[in-house]
Amino acid sequence: MNSIVVKDLRHSYNGTVAVDGISFNVAQGEIFGLLGPNGAGKTTTTEILVGLKKRKAGLVEVLGFDPSDQDEELKSRIGVQLQIPSLFQRLTVKELLNLFATFYPDPLNIEEVIEKVGLQDKTKTISMKLSGGQLQRLSVALALVSNGDLIFLDEPTTGLDPQARRGLWDVIENLKKEGKTVFLTTHYMDEAEKLCDRVAIIDYGKVIALSSPNDLIKSNFTEQALEFDVEADQKAFLHEKLPSVSKIEFNEDKATVYTQDVTKTVAELLAITDNGFRLKSFTVRSASLEDVFLKLTGRRIR
Repeated sequence: MNSIVVKDLRHSYNGTVAVDGISFNVAQGEIFGLLGPNGAGKTTTTEILVGLKKRKAGLVEVLGFDPSDQDEELKSRIGVQLQIPSLFQRLTVKELLNLFATFYPDPLNIEEVIEKVGLQDKTKTISMKLSGGQLQRLSVALALVSNGDLIFLDEPTTGLDPQARRGLWDVIENLKKEGKTVFLTTHYMDEAEKLCDRVAIIDYGKVIALSSPNDLIKSNFTEQALEFDVEADQKAFLHEKLPSVSKIEFNEDKATVYTQDVTKTVAELLAITDNGFRLKSFTVRSASLEDVFLKLTGRRIR
C-alpha cells in the first residue's frame, strides 16, 4: 500500500521549470528520501504534496487524498516541518506545541515530544529567543505532535550540531518502528544513507535515480575510494602518475581517486612520494551515496 503516489508531476514559476515530470511512490511505513542540491525542486515538490502549492500538471495522491482539492482532510493526518517555519514569535515553546496539538484529532503528549527533540530546558522560552538549531528542533517537534500517519521533514537537521543530528536520527527511526511513513529531504548524504529505505535523487527538476542507497552505490561503483590532501600544483601530476585509478575528483584541496586495486594504487602513491610528491596522509573507504550523486550530476552536495 502506498502513502504517496506521484505521476508526471510538473510545476513552474513564471516560465522557469522547477519540477519537470517526476514520478515516484512512497510505501506505507518506509522512510523515503528526496535528495538534491538547492534549486533542484525538492521543496517545491514537498509543498505540493502537503497542499501548500497547487501543481501545474500530473497526478498526486497523499494518503488517498488529492492535496490540491482535499487539503483539509489531508492536513489532519500529516505532520509537516518546513525549512523556514512561520511561528508566533512571542509564544513559548510549550505554548506553541499546545496550540499545534489542538489542530489534530489525536496529538502526542506535549512533554514526550519536548523530550524527544531535547528542548526540556527551553519550554518557557519564546520562539524569537531560540537559536537557529533550537528553532529547527522546535519545527520538528511541531510536526511530531500531530501523531500523523505521514510525517514530512524538509531538511530537519540543518544547523544542528553532530550530537543533536544523531539524536534526531533516532527520533526518525522510531517513527518508522511505530509504523509511520516519513518523507525526508536532506542535503546530508550520510543522513540519507543511514535513515532511508529508498531515495530519489532529483536534479534540475528531474528524478535521475531511484532505489535503496545500497543498491544505488552498488550499481554505480565497484571501486573503492582513496582520499588525501593535494596542493594546486600537484593536480595535473596525479593524472599522469596513477594509471591504476579509474577516476580522480578534486574538491578544493582534497583529491578522491577511485580504484579497483587499492594495493596497486597505494604503491603508485608511495612511488611518487619518493619522487617529491607531498603526501601527508590518506584514507581508504567504500563508495558512498555522495559519490553516486557526484557521478550522476557532476555536482557535489554541500
